[in-house]
Amino acid sequence: MDILVAGGHGQIALRLLKLLAADGHTARGLIRKPEQAADLTAVGAVPVIGDLENDPSLAPYVKGSDAVVFAAGAGPGSGPARKRTVDLGGAIKLADAAMSEGVTRYVMVSSIGAQDPSSAGPTMQPYLEAKAEADAYVIGSGLDCTIVRPGSLTDDPGTGLVTVTRDLGNRGPVPRDDVAAVLAACLVTPTTIGVTFELFAGDTPIPEALKL
Repeated sequence: MDILVAGGHGQIALRLLKLLAADGHTARGLIRKPEQAADLTAVGAVPVIGDLENDPSLAPYVKGSDAVVFAAGAGPGSGPARKRTVDLGGAIKLADAAMSEGVTRYVMVSSIGAQDPSSAGPTMQPYLEAKAEADAYVIGSGLDCTIVRPGSLTDDPGTGLVTVTRDLGNRGPVPRDDVAAVLAACLVTPTTIGVTFELFAGDTPIPEALKL
């Protein structure tokens, strides 16, 4: 497949692009800074230069894709305004571009806690509100979407063993390696379409865990 990953230089995105390229897919990463291109090329991905926030449409980048993945984020150092333009606005812009180009498959990297942003503290609440609204928009778009809500991200080595649950409101860690592996698996697992699930470290092999 040809897969476009928005936020292509992120920690999860680079891991995902490497896995997709290794599996023989055309793995394209949307990045804003040309100087990041070498990092994508190093993992076998195709860098695509574009501005998620400021380009009026992402359709030129989405064109020709079989699927898109939203893995962008304003980051922990950003204020509420950028969380609206990146975590929410970027996700909406990617969905709109997918619809306009006839690309039906959309995988979203969301967050635990997005089902109840008001329960979070003042720092996290704007982020979870943006995530919740983005998830709702994508779900309501009619796209073949999967919403993945990872737990607290760690840099521990991936194990390929996870816990996946459709019961929302849990807490726990998960290695970024395993998040990337789950995202890659979702793209070739049709039973994940139309599903929102939380993802944590666990003891179930990923293919089995995704039999939702």
